[in-house]
This record gives sequence, C-alpha cells and structure tokens, in this order.
Amino acid sequence: MQRHNDCNQPELNHWTRRQFVQTAGAAAAIVAVPKFLPAAEDEQRKPETLVKTLYDSLSPEQKAKMCHAWDYTDERGLLRAHVNNNWQINDIRVASDFYTKDQQDMIEAIFWGLYQPDWKDRIKKQLQDDAGEYGKHQSIALFGEPGTGKFEFVMTGRHLTIRCDGDSTEHFAFGGPIFYGHAAQGFNEQPDHPGNVFWYQAQKANDLYKMLDGKQRTLALVPSALEESAVQFRTGDIKPIGLPLSELSKDQQEHAQKVLQALIEPYRKVDQEEVRKCLSAQGGLEKCKIAFFADSDLGNDQVWDVWRIEGPSFVWHYRGAPHVHVWANVADDSSVKISLPG
Repeated sequence: MQRHNDCNQPELNHWTRRQFVQTAGAAAAIVAVPKFLPAAEDEQRKPETLVKTLYDSLSPEQKAKMCHAWDYTDERGLLRAHVNNNWQINDIRVASDFYTKDQQDMIEAIFWGLYQPDWKDRIKKQLQDDAGEYGKHQSIALFGEPGTGKFEFVMTGRHLTIRCDGDSTEHFAFGGPIFYGHAAQGFNEQPDHPGNVFWYQAQKANDLYKMLDGKQRTLALVPSALEESAVQFRTGDIKPIGLPLSELSKDQQEHAQKVLQALIEPYRKVDQEEVRKCLSAQGGLEKCKIAFFADSDLGNDQVWDVWRIEGPSFVWHYRGAPHVHVWANVADDSSVKISLPG
C-alpha cells in the first residue's frame, strides 16, 4: 500500500506562543451575530462571523500573502479544495508575528469553534503528539471575501485539513474534503493503538464486522487496500467495493448509524447535520458499501485497521496502519471534484 510523506514529525522547539484567552468569548464579543439566528445556531456559526472579523482586521500586506480569489489555483490545483495528510497551505504559521495577538486569538477561536467542546482535550492531544502544540505548525488561507459573497477559511498542518465556509461551497459538507489523523506513539503504533484519540472509530466499525454473518464477511473483507487518498467520487463503471449496507439486518443497520455518528461526532453540530443531509440526498447509508482491507492488519489479530465506507458522493477512508490517517469527502452530488495530492 502506497504511503504518503506524512510522517516525518515536524522539528519541535521549546518556544511557547502567548497563551490564548481563557475562552473564545473575548474574541467573539467583538462580532455582531445576525439577530435572526436562533441562539443555538449563533454558537454554531461563531466561526463564520469570526472569519469576517479576522478578514476585516487584515492589513493590505497581510491580505496579499494569505488571501486569494475564490477560484484561485496553483500547482496543487484549486487550492481551497486541496487536501493532503501533511501540508502547509502557505509558509506563514498561525503563531508567528505575521499576525497580531488579536488576530491569533480569532484564528484559534475559529479553529476550536469547528469542533464539539468536549473534543477540545482530544484535539489538543493530537496536536501535541503530532505537531508540538497548536499554532507552531499550522497555516491558514482565506478565499473569497467574507461578508460580500462566497468565502472559505482553510487551516492545514500535519494530520490536519479543516475548513470554515458558511455554506459558501456548493454541494460539499465541511466546505470540501477534510483530513485528520494521529500518531500517538510515533510513526508505528501498536495493534491496539494506545492513546490514539481516533482509534475508537475503527473499534466501532470492527464491532459492526463482528455482527456480520459468513456471507456478509465474504463481501466486506477485501484482499488489498485502496490508496488512502483515493477519495474522489467514483462515476461510470467504477463502483465502490465491499458489502452493501442495504443488505444489513435491522440491528446491523442501527449499528452502522453508530459508526457514522462516531465518524462525525468530533465536529460541530451544523457540520454533522450537513453530512447527514448530503447522505440523505444520495439515498442514505443504505446506498453505501463498507470494506475492510485484509492486507493491513497490525498484529494479525483480525481487528481490521484499514477500512472504508463509500457511496455515490460519500467517502470516508480510515487507514489505521502504521498509524491513523483519515480522509473524508462528502457531498450531495457525485459530479463535483476535489484537488488531491499529485
């Protein structure tokens, strides 16, 4: 199985950025949230309002270096739609003095606002293990102009691609494809992945495999893993592989929904709901297949480390060997394209 160059951990140093304010409230307080939004949605949409405030605070020199037109392309393709396992969207780190302290605080508040509050400690652990801590090895870019039309905020780093777009990006959940991962013990993890904050997702999927009968397992277990970054939607004669989830019994289907919830639960509720709406537009999980890959079994314990759920416009590829990489691409239309590593 081909592997990407994820995995050389960034060189760490002992510099610590100025401590972020105790909560995101100080930064969010300067944002005027639209009055027509319900209170619960106000909280969920704070990242979008902060993106506009951040944009308005940027100097012309800052905008020239990290802001782009909506359809900006470079050698990587359509840059706002690019995804990779270990990359920088530009060479400006969010903790550098390129940004003012207020801007750094807003960037951090945007980032944490994209996750469920109870995931903060787990995401902090992932960042600490993989990149030294938040801010040192992440970079951001802005596309479009917040407040006047389509816009997207993208943050990248080792084991990280995440977006905030206020539903500007048509068809896609999360504003486009995302990536997350964790190397809790370095490049090579033990079969039970101790300390890996995302391993529970694979455990939930393996619990579904244990529920399958012999015929179902024959369909679900595939000899060789697909390339992990192959998350472009398949069209024409190329179809997803594995066991159709439509063939599951009622209790198996209920557990499949629990697998889906485990995959999306780190993210804020509005993004979770967007994933579900995209799935529904293509017929739901019942139109997807699940595949477990037999050639990437750490420890030869038949706890499948690499697996994939795929449908017409839904791909969630989980690579747990030698450590966790997860690529997700979710939309309501299978014809839309993304930009993948070359």
